[in-house]
Amino acid sequence: MKWCHIAVAGHALLGVADASGSIELLRLVRSEQNSHTLQPFSHFALEKQCLALSLDWSTGKAGRASDQPLKIIGSDSSGQLHLLQAHQAGPGMQAVGTWQAHHLEAWVAAFDYWQTEVVYSGGDDGLLKGWDTRTPGTSVFTSRRHSMGVCSIQSSPHCENILATGSYDEHVLLWDTRSMKEPLADMPVQGGVWRLKWHPFHSHLLLAACMHGGFTIFSCQKAIVTLASRYPSVHTMEREVSWKLPSVVMPGRLSALRRRIRKCSQSLCPTPCPTRWCMESTGPGSTSAACRRPVHHSAWGPLLAATWEPEQQTQSIPSKLRPSRQHPVLSV
Repeated sequence: MKWCHIAVAGHALLGVADASGSIELLRLVRSEQNSHTLQPFSHFALEKQCLALSLDWSTGKAGRASDQPLKIIGSDSSGQLHLLQAHQAGPGMQAVGTWQAHHLEAWVAAFDYWQTEVVYSGGDDGLLKGWDTRTPGTSVFTSRRHSMGVCSIQSSPHCENILATGSYDEHVLLWDTRSMKEPLADMPVQGGVWRLKWHPFHSHLLLAACMHGGFTIFSCQKAIVTLASRYPSVHTMEREVSWKLPSVVMPGRLSALRRRIRKCSQSLCPTPCPTRWCMESTGPGSTSAACRRPVHHSAWGPLLAATWEPEQQTQSIPSKLRPSRQHPVLSV
């Protein structure tokens, strides 16, 4: 399940890939007594005798152009990818393209949020592939760097060309999409990496659901990845993970909030960061000699600031940033 990052026909939309082989869209509607319910909005059947295994929205990056088509990429148990276009004015989805991506289950499909014509897929055949949806059917690249099934992929919504992937081989790989021969970093974990999530505002934090290994948080700064914290599993298998926001933020308002945070961040920082996908070595909360005000170099900025101390301990993660084993009201 994934929330669309923008409002569609005035509502927040939740996309669901289900076991019947369909992509379902549900809209969040305010009901009586100030509560909310999910109502069916749109439905699209992928293929007969298959399971829908994953989906991703093309709306992950802040600053998306308003005239850009709203697209969904899905994957199924027969190894196929399905590119759909959702109608923004009302209910309805139409197929744009379907192609065979893997010989076994296509566990995951994901957009490059910075170039939404490009999608990535991972399969039980252990392959990570890239595709140009304008010429589907022929992969742009194929990587065998993972030794087992690839089951999690997420493009960074904050930093162009940064991609994270995870596998049953118990490794998280960080890639520069301009050169997919070798990863930037290889982080071993204790368990198959079933889900990866970049923090929606703290651009250096990457959260991994590691099945029987519990949750792991990585701190990615200046292309150096360190283990920030690990939450061992207690007789459970962690297959899903999400960041809990400090307050409820409707998905349709998320892009606007990110733009406001980025603008505020840039106004406080007198000099640009040396690299687009890091925080300065002084970390958030440092003081600039020019303005004597807190300087925050990543996209989340000062509105949701929290002190970050890079000790490799659970206590080093501020409570508002810690993952919750309970489902949040809205996940992103």
